Amino acid sequence: MAKQQREISVSEFFTKNRHLLGFDNKRKALLTTVKEAVDNSLDACEEAGILPDIEVRIEQTDEDRFRVTVRDNGPGIVKNQIPNVFGKLLYGSKFHRLKMSRGQQGIGISAAGMYGLITTGKPIRIVSRTGPRAEAHLYRLAIDTQKNKPDIISEETTAVDWPHGTEVSIELSATYQKGRASVDEYLELVAIANPHAKMTYHAPGQATTEFPRATEELPRETKEIKPHPHGIELGMLMKMLKQTESRKLGAFLQTEFCRVSPGGASEICAKAGLTAATWVNALEPPQIEKLYRALQEAKLKAPPTDCLAPIGAEAILKGLLKEIKAEFYTATTRDPAVYRGNPFQVEVGIAYGGELGRDMHELASAALNEGAASSEGGASASGKADDEDVQTRVIRYANRVPLLYQQSGCALYKSVVEMTWNNYGLSQSRGALPRAPMLILIHLASVWVPFTSEGKEAIADYDEIRKEVRLALAECGRKLNALLKRKRTRAQFANRRSVFTRYIDEVVEATRAMARVNKEELREALLKLSTRYTEQADMEFDEHGKVLKKLLPGNDLGLADTIVVDRSSDAPPAPETLFASPPAGGSATAGSSKRGRGARRKR
Repeated sequence: MAKQQREISVSEFFTKNRHLLGFDNKRKALLTTVKEAVDNSLDACEEAGILPDIEVRIEQTDEDRFRVTVRDNGPGIVKNQIPNVFGKLLYGSKFHRLKMSRGQQGIGISAAGMYGLITTGKPIRIVSRTGPRAEAHLYRLAIDTQKNKPDIISEETTAVDWPHGTEVSIELSATYQKGRASVDEYLELVAIANPHAKMTYHAPGQATTEFPRATEELPRETKEIKPHPHGIELGMLMKMLKQTESRKLGAFLQTEFCRVSPGGASEICAKAGLTAATWVNALEPPQIEKLYRALQEAKLKAPPTDCLAPIGAEAILKGLLKEIKAEFYTATTRDPAVYRGNPFQVEVGIAYGGELGRDMHELASAALNEGAASSEGGASASGKADDEDVQTRVIRYANRVPLLYQQSGCALYKSVVEMTWNNYGLSQSRGALPRAPMLILIHLASVWVPFTSEGKEAIADYDEIRKEVRLALAECGRKLNALLKRKRTRAQFANRRSVFTRYIDEVVEATRAMARVNKEELREALLKLSTRYTEQADMEFDEHGKVLKKLLPGNDLGLADTIVVDRSSDAPPAPETLFASPPAGGSATAGSSKRGRGARRKR
């Protein structure tokens, strides 16, 4: 038995447990491969201060085989690092850094290449160039899963027509489908949360789709921070004490942690029964345990937040406007907070109405009008079918990366369901999403996102995170409710005017029968009276989609980071994005052709 025991490499483990990394099935494997490559490209460009320009190409090579190629205009990868970056799991520059980034484990793109190698036998192909004067290096790599090392099949220089960047190509066994949780949806969601990025997408057998840049501003550069004392555990403290270059305990606390001042270090040492001059290598396990308890009880400032780069309310609005044709948009960015010593920030954006569907109260009003019109002549559409199609959609992000799976197990989604949306003028059943033509965007930015698994598909439950999400949702909900109240007031007064106008001729005739009056003058006087007492029916919003203006007395909502667009003159469109509500009596199928409003097709 002892002879059969041997060390298992991380590559071997994930080869047999690839579902942990998002390779559960062929459709999801295609999405995961594109996701990992695009995430790496965005990170590389942003760290180099380059506005991302990314090209994604999916080509079908056989019945169930596809070649995924992703190229960026980033800084490129130096030659001697290429094999390890793409051919070794748990190899990267982000795992040990406490700063916001999309990748954090050093697994993703290597795992995608490993999956391609397992299912097709084809090596991963990489071309990278670091500058206009540098040569482009072409590698073909396999992965030695027993040793978790890259196996270089070929290496050469090649000619390319781009000055710098990286191109990675992986052939894998996969299935391509449009619709929800597809590559198409993923790229549309990336375009919303990354309005500074330009992407070109070549789908198999489809026209080219472009996602244009909505802003020329890069996200602010994040800075790396030291661990916060409240975010470590006893074992981690023991490891840090062994690895530190500091000799004295006071110096160790100040150099290895953030927010520990000289005075704070002395207080912590005294509480643990030690001094700042205690030798680090002389500490015994009981003393380290006392030191750990003192660190957890110390009153320290929250960690710095310059390690975070939130999307920002303005950029969220630009992204939503670019991709979703709604009527109302609002967004908010919460102040930074802390969980387990890790700083994080929550952002929420809401899009309402427009192509997402009709307002519930508008449907009810339309049903009343149609009922009055059809009372004489049989059945007509009552709006019930439309009403059933109205639904809220939640899109989740972690460090600007869309989360498409395990929605019900995610803390962000649970926070939406637990909100009492009835308080904000929306209809909601217990334990369900509100029934409204609404899209809710939730973004969690953190130096260490607490994913529930290696597949990075859902956020773990932390009370601090749930609280911030609820507060952000409540702020956006209040803004939405302010608009809905105005809309409903307008609808009520419009309905009153409609009823009066419908019977005005009968009133004129009846009055004329009882007294000598001028028929036209009486009719005109009654119309003016009707208009005066129902003037709120004429309430209007800025037709250019800018922040709401004070067009009528009392019509200024005074809401920051809010945009209202008048869609009343728009012709009823066929759904053209994954976020559009399906037409009455129908549903959007997974194979239907959809694209973002901001996307342009090339023939």
